[in-house]
Amino acid sequence: MSEPRSSLVIDSPEDLWRSSTRRSFLRLLGVGGTIALAPTLFAACSGDDNNPVQPNGGGAQLDLSTDIGIFNYAYALEQLEAAFYSTVVGAANFATLFTDTNERELLTDIRNHEVVHREFLKAALGSSAIPALALNTTTVAALTADRATILKNAQSFEDLGVAAYNGAGKQLKDARNLLVAGKIVSVEARHAAAIRDARDTTGRAFAGDDVVIGGLDVKMEPAAVLARVTALNLVTTPISVAKQQTDAATADQPAPVAS
Repeated sequence: MSEPRSSLVIDSPEDLWRSSTRRSFLRLLGVGGTIALAPTLFAACSGDDNNPVQPNGGGAQLDLSTDIGIFNYAYALEQLEAAFYSTVVGAANFATLFTDTNERELLTDIRNHEVVHREFLKAALGSSAIPALALNTTTVAALTADRATILKNAQSFEDLGVAAYNGAGKQLKDARNLLVAGKIVSVEARHAAAIRDARDTTGRAFAGDDVVIGGLDVKMEPAAVLARVTALNLVTTPISVAKQQTDAATADQPAPVAS
């Protein structure tokens, strides 16, 4: 019998979204394997000259004027989403809160996607990655208290993620990086639609006026997104912006706060 693979090479953005790749990705995470990205997949994220500045106190500063900084910003958000869904799916009462098999499968699939996003960005950034973020466990418990609360907060997280990628994408300087970001945000948008469907009692939530206005999806600048995250009191690791994006900010189409 051949030995199980201990490494995985991802050659293209399309590889990342194949179910077989995701399964291999998650398996390797569980056994301490290594994940390698082809040099042409993720540009401008291999040197040490653009390491994020780590302020005193163990926080992280983001340089939003570089592609590395933009993807560290995305990495921070993916850490939060992965932690949220991992808490939900890993809870002892998961099957009690979600008696519908389809809902459990949906949340488990989204958890797997978010973990892949997080670990993909971490691997791509290498030594330039910001540290793992520490979370407020009291806030996490409140956000995952029951089915209705979980789905409401899942919708808010997904809408915020879509708005964040849409707002930061214009700052990316390398077309290859923009392609990767576009692949990720398309998955986040599917998550947002699926969560809306799970909460929907009217049949109108998929393209509701709160998220699709004038045929355009939500979009928020990084400062507005980070302010929303700060207001949640979810992260105990200080996150600050050392350098703003080079392009002028444009008007936000804010992600709605789910009700």
